[in-house]
Amino acid sequence: MNGMSLHKKLEENSALLIFGILFVSSIGGLVQVLPSLYQESLRTASVNTRPYDAVELTGRDIYIREGCSVCHSQQIRPIIAEVERYGPYSRAGEFVYDRPFMWGSKRTGPDLHRIGGKYSDDWHYIHLIDPRSVVPASIMPGYPWLAKRDVKTTDIQRKMRALKTLGHPYEEADIENSPSALEGLKEIDALIRYLQMMGTSFVEAEEEVQS
Repeated sequence: MNGMSLHKKLEENSALLIFGILFVSSIGGLVQVLPSLYQESLRTASVNTRPYDAVELTGRDIYIREGCSVCHSQQIRPIIAEVERYGPYSRAGEFVYDRPFMWGSKRTGPDLHRIGGKYSDDWHYIHLIDPRSVVPASIMPGYPWLAKRDVKTTDIQRKMRALKTLGHPYEEADIENSPSALEGLKEIDALIRYLQMMGTSFVEAEEEVQS
C-alpha cells in the first residue's frame, strides 16, 4: 500500500513528479559523464597529435563560422564500411586539442576526418569556389567570398593564449609570431590549411611505427 500511495502522490503532484524525473535522469547522465572525466586516454594526445598552429586554428574557426560541421562529420566509427570508405577509425587521442569537438552527427556530405593530404591545395581551392566543377553531383554550396576576404590577425594571440591556459602546449614565441604567420593570407588559404592537416597525425604515427 505504501508503494501505491507514493506512486499516487507522484501522479497527483506535478512538481514532485518533475523533480523525480530530473533526479532519475541526472543519475543516468552522471553514470555516463563521470567515467569519461577520469579516463586517461581522453586526455592523452596520440603520438603525433599537436595543437593547431595559427593558420590552422584560424582555418578551423572559419570552418565553424561557415557551418561546415552541419553537413560534415569528423568521426570515423570502427565499422568496416566506414573504415573502407574513409580510412582508419578515429581515436580519442586525436581530438585532445579540439575545442570544441567537431564530431558531428549528420552527414549530408562525407566525413572529413581523414581528408588531409587526400587532395591537392588547388583541388580544395576550386572545390570551395565551385564544388560542381570538380564533383558534378555535389550539392555543396560554393564559398567564393573566402577567396576575397583577408584573414584577421587581431585576435589570434588572444585565442592561442586562452587555449594555452586550457593545456595546449604553445610556446610564447608561437603566440608572438602568430599575426605574422597570417599576414597576406585569404580566408580560403587558412581553411585549406586546416583541411590538409585534418586526421594526418594518426597516419604519420602509423608510418613511424612501421618504419
